[in-house]
Amino acid sequence: MCGIAGFFSQDRSSSQASLTATAQAMGDAIAHRGPDDHGVWARSELGLALAHRRLSIIDLSPLGHQPMTSASGRYVVIYNGEIYNYQELRKTIDAATGGHAWRGTSDTEVLLAAFELWGVERTLREANGMFGLALVDLERRVLTLARDRAGEKPLFYGWQGKTFLFGSELKAVLAHPAALRVLDDEAVAQFLRFAYVPAPRSIWRGIAKVPAGSYVDIPLDAGPDTALSPVSYWTFPVPGIDTRPLTLEAAADELDALLRTAIGLRMRSDVPLGAFLSGGIDSSAVVALMQAQSTRRVRTFSIGFGESAHDEAGFGRAVATKLGTEHTELRVSAADALAVVPLLPKIWDEPFADSSQIPTYLLSRLTREHVTVSLSGDAGDELFGGYVRHIEAPKLLKLYERVPRALRAVVARGLDALPGPRFDRALGAVSPKLAVLFGGDRLHKLGAVVGLDGRTELYRRLVSQWPDPAKFYSRAREPASLIDSLVVDERASVVDWMMLLDQRTYLPDDIMVKVDRATMAFALEARVPFLDPNVIAFAARLPLELRVGGGVGKRVLRQLLGKYLDRQMFERPKQGFAIPLGAWLRGPLREWGESLLSREALARTGLLNADFVRQHWDAHVSGARNLHYPLWNFLMLQAWVAEYRPRLS
Repeated sequence: MCGIAGFFSQDRSSSQASLTATAQAMGDAIAHRGPDDHGVWARSELGLALAHRRLSIIDLSPLGHQPMTSASGRYVVIYNGEIYNYQELRKTIDAATGGHAWRGTSDTEVLLAAFELWGVERTLREANGMFGLALVDLERRVLTLARDRAGEKPLFYGWQGKTFLFGSELKAVLAHPAALRVLDDEAVAQFLRFAYVPAPRSIWRGIAKVPAGSYVDIPLDAGPDTALSPVSYWTFPVPGIDTRPLTLEAAADELDALLRTAIGLRMRSDVPLGAFLSGGIDSSAVVALMQAQSTRRVRTFSIGFGESAHDEAGFGRAVATKLGTEHTELRVSAADALAVVPLLPKIWDEPFADSSQIPTYLLSRLTREHVTVSLSGDAGDELFGGYVRHIEAPKLLKLYERVPRALRAVVARGLDALPGPRFDRALGAVSPKLAVLFGGDRLHKLGAVVGLDGRTELYRRLVSQWPDPAKFYSRAREPASLIDSLVVDERASVVDWMMLLDQRTYLPDDIMVKVDRATMAFALEARVPFLDPNVIAFAARLPLELRVGGGVGKRVLRQLLGKYLDRQMFERPKQGFAIPLGAWLRGPLREWGESLLSREALARTGLLNADFVRQHWDAHVSGARNLHYPLWNFLMLQAWVAEYRPRLS
């Protein structure tokens, strides 16, 4: 795991020393991603420079140093990530060439040999891994930027004036003096809806994200007017249209074998390795299969909170005890979270408002004290149907068909009028279980969707923090999104369609961004076995009833995990990696929130409608409503603007 950055300019007058110094500064901006080594490669006749920061995982020797040049001298690569099947690819290359003259044992060298043998697209298809890479073809005079299938690793790029910039994080791009720092208004509007900036945009005008599963060729003689079109070499398959008849037991056995292989590949490391363990289904399955093929106790890590409603540490502890792992647990207080909050804009470097970023950051810090690589259970929900919307959407769509919209609108207004926190307290006095199942937040969410029509409206509302950003952000209209344009085979159900949207949007643009920035802030490499291409293909071929059925999600994963744990250890309502954000914003974080959302602060940034923001902030802190998640969007935007001070035009 590493960080990469680079640039080239139409102006070829810069000296080698100047190019090197500028690239070095870009690399230094992301030194946290790779503290073990650094390198720069520059060519003044091309106006081109590459910078690399290395976190040494495979082949810790200098033979793994980057930038790395291929044996023929044609290619130069800088790369962030891991190719898990590099040993198998190495054998294939040896067989095809009669024995390649290897210098070391790094996966980077294997990548370069594959590029020479197969070219770009086949190499990307053959590579089972996570990566963001830059490849210079000196013969064709082309720079290729490529990103892994599922978008685990980030890569930004774009023209700023007459200079082309790229980097693993926006910090690296901003470190170049050509960076214009102009806010992209449409990206802001999308952020306010989704709590993240969806690809291909970034928060900066003119800087884009390489889409997941894509590469971009940039001729080194190109200029700002040259059209750059990402080429897709892979995309998530549509689930539910090429299914096979399987029993639940047979499906669980097949998934067991596939996950074992995926996890075994991801346990390859020359440095200490462990796993995140929340005690939920996904992380427990990963740890169970790690321990099943390990000759020593697996290191596992979890965090818990003082507020019992948000504390999952006991579940992780119980799973660790059952599986026999070497477990480490951290108790987190509001003071711990308060200390992290001011750092969030620097860590995520574009507005990002998934509040589970805080526990993920704290868990990463804890884990890095003991290991350098950690496996994670992310992507299980997106692949196997773990979200409430995957279970409830068909019921809501049937309601739309049977009940007139006018009547549903009346019900929606009634549910919306419920005083959430007060309703929760009253219901909790009767039964804490009822408060969880039918609390004010859940009923408000139900009220927000019962008055809608059609699956597109429903999905957009379910994944939106604010349904209509134009009410409080008037600088630009939202651009069209994949929600509006995704057309799939008619054999795919509405749940299949929703899961595919989750895989192509929420997973790479929220979940993977959260994990990448939180872990790499501490030079911790996170690996995600569920995103092995064979596991992804298996999930898509599963009949829907083996993913979601009988009112529960992840049926096949539950069946698999039942082979390793007692069911009562994981059969419970989904909790998520949440923090008591609502209570913290009314308590220890209230002063910080007020400093960002006061009328004076809102006037200084000039982006949000102060009346709208104040109305909702006051409603939350008074206890009249629970609005902590959508308000977090406002807070993260305001904090980011205060940190980076973008130009508005």
